[in-house]
Amino acid sequence: MNRNLKLVVNNIYKNENQNYFFKKNELKIILDLYAKMVSEGSWKDYGLSISSKQISFSVFKNAAENAIYKICKNFKPSNKNLKYLITDTNGKILKNSFELENLLKITNWRKLQK
Repeated sequence: MNRNLKLVVNNIYKNENQNYFFKKNELKIILDLYAKMVSEGSWKDYGLSISSKQISFSVFKNAAENAIYKICKNFKPSNKNLKYLITDTNGKILKNSFELENLLKITNWRKLQK
Protein backbone atom coordinates (compact mmCIF):
# COMPACT_ATOMS: atom_id res chain seq x y z
CA MET A 1 0.00 0.00 0.00
CA ASN A 2 1.34 3.43 -0.99
CA ARG A 3 1.28 5.78 2.01
CA ASN A 4 2.05 8.87 -0.07
CA LEU A 5 -1.39 9.04 -1.68
CA LYS A 6 -4.13 11.16 -0.15
CA LEU A 7 -7.82 11.31 -0.93
CA VAL A 8 -8.92 14.92 -1.37
CA VAL A 9 -12.63 15.64 -1.07
CA ASN A 10 -14.21 18.99 -1.97
CA ASN A 11 -10.97 20.44 -3.27
CA ILE A 12 -12.43 23.88 -3.93
CA TYR A 13 -10.63 27.17 -3.46
CA LYS A 14 -12.83 28.97 -0.96
CA ASN A 15 -12.07 32.64 -0.72
CA GLU A 16 -15.31 34.55 -0.40
CA ASN A 17 -13.65 37.84 -1.38
CA GLN A 18 -12.85 36.70 -4.90
CA ASN A 19 -15.40 35.71 -7.52
CA TYR A 20 -13.80 34.24 -10.62
CA PHE A 21 -16.97 34.03 -12.68
CA PHE A 22 -20.17 35.96 -13.17
CA LYS A 23 -22.55 35.63 -10.25
CA LYS A 24 -25.89 34.01 -11.01
CA ASN A 25 -27.78 37.32 -11.14
CA GLU A 26 -25.08 38.93 -13.34
CA LEU A 27 -25.24 36.07 -15.82
CA LYS A 28 -29.05 36.28 -15.85
CA ILE A 29 -28.92 40.00 -16.70
CA ILE A 30 -26.46 39.35 -19.53
CA LEU A 31 -28.38 36.37 -20.93
CA ASP A 32 -31.67 38.32 -20.81
CA LEU A 33 -30.03 41.07 -22.88
CA TYR A 34 -28.54 38.46 -25.22
CA ALA A 35 -31.96 36.83 -25.76
CA LYS A 36 -33.51 40.23 -26.54
CA MET A 37 -30.77 41.11 -29.04
CA VAL A 38 -30.97 37.69 -30.72
CA SER A 39 -34.73 38.06 -31.12
CA GLU A 40 -34.13 41.45 -32.78
CA GLY A 41 -31.61 39.83 -35.13
CA SER A 42 -28.66 41.96 -33.93
CA TRP A 43 -26.61 39.25 -32.24
CA LYS A 44 -26.09 35.67 -33.40
CA ASP A 45 -23.63 33.95 -31.06
CA TYR A 46 -21.66 34.38 -27.85
CA GLY A 47 -18.61 33.04 -26.09
CA LEU A 48 -17.07 33.16 -22.62
CA SER A 49 -13.41 33.87 -21.88
CA ILE A 50 -11.96 33.47 -18.41
CA SER A 51 -8.56 34.64 -17.16
CA SER A 52 -7.14 35.41 -13.74
CA LYS A 53 -7.91 39.12 -14.26
CA GLN A 54 -11.36 39.11 -15.84
CA ILE A 55 -14.20 37.18 -17.42
CA SER A 56 -15.64 38.27 -20.76
CA PHE A 57 -18.97 37.57 -22.42
CA SER A 58 -18.20 38.04 -26.12
CA VAL A 59 -21.00 38.88 -28.55
CA PHE A 60 -20.83 37.95 -32.23
CA LYS A 61 -22.90 39.24 -35.11
CA ASN A 62 -21.86 36.19 -37.16
CA ALA A 63 -20.22 33.06 -35.79
CA ALA A 64 -17.35 33.29 -38.28
CA GLU A 65 -16.33 36.85 -37.33
CA ASN A 66 -14.58 38.43 -34.37
CA ALA A 67 -16.65 39.51 -31.39
CA ILE A 68 -18.32 42.86 -31.91
CA TYR A 69 -18.53 43.52 -28.16
CA LYS A 70 -17.28 42.08 -24.92
CA ILE A 71 -19.07 42.54 -21.63
CA CYS A 72 -16.29 42.18 -19.08
CA LYS A 73 -16.07 41.83 -15.32
CA ASN A 74 -12.71 42.76 -13.82
CA PHE A 75 -11.82 40.81 -10.70
CA LYS A 76 -9.36 43.39 -9.34
CA PRO A 77 -10.23 46.77 -10.91
CA SER A 78 -7.87 49.69 -10.31
CA ASN A 79 -10.93 51.95 -10.12
CA LYS A 80 -14.43 50.98 -8.96
CA ASN A 81 -15.89 52.26 -12.26
CA LEU A 82 -13.73 49.75 -14.14
CA LYS A 83 -15.42 46.71 -12.58
CA TYR A 84 -17.76 46.19 -15.56
CA LEU A 85 -16.78 47.17 -19.08
CA ILE A 86 -18.12 47.05 -22.60
CA THR A 87 -15.27 46.86 -25.08
CA ASP A 88 -15.05 46.66 -28.85
CA THR A 89 -13.16 44.17 -31.00
CA ASN A 90 -9.84 45.90 -30.36
CA GLY A 91 -10.31 46.09 -26.59
CA LYS A 92 -11.17 49.80 -26.54
CA ILE A 93 -13.43 50.60 -23.59
CA LEU A 94 -16.77 51.91 -24.91
CA LYS A 95 -18.57 52.12 -21.56
CA ASN A 96 -17.76 51.29 -17.96
CA SER A 97 -19.50 51.20 -14.59
CA PHE A 98 -19.39 49.72 -11.11
CA GLU A 99 -22.89 48.24 -11.60
CA LEU A 100 -23.64 45.77 -14.39
CA GLU A 101 -27.41 46.18 -14.62
CA ASN A 102 -27.27 49.96 -15.05
CA LEU A 103 -24.42 49.67 -17.54
CA LEU A 104 -26.41 47.35 -19.77
CA LYS A 105 -29.68 49.30 -19.39
CA ILE A 106 -28.22 52.70 -20.32
CA THR A 107 -26.25 51.41 -23.29
CA ASN A 108 -27.77 52.19 -26.67
CA TRP A 109 -26.66 49.08 -28.56
CA ARG A 110 -27.81 50.45 -31.94
CA LYS A 111 -25.54 53.49 -31.60
CA LEU A 112 -22.61 51.29 -30.56
CA GLN A 113 -22.94 49.16 -33.68
CA LYS A 114 -20.75 50.16 -36.60
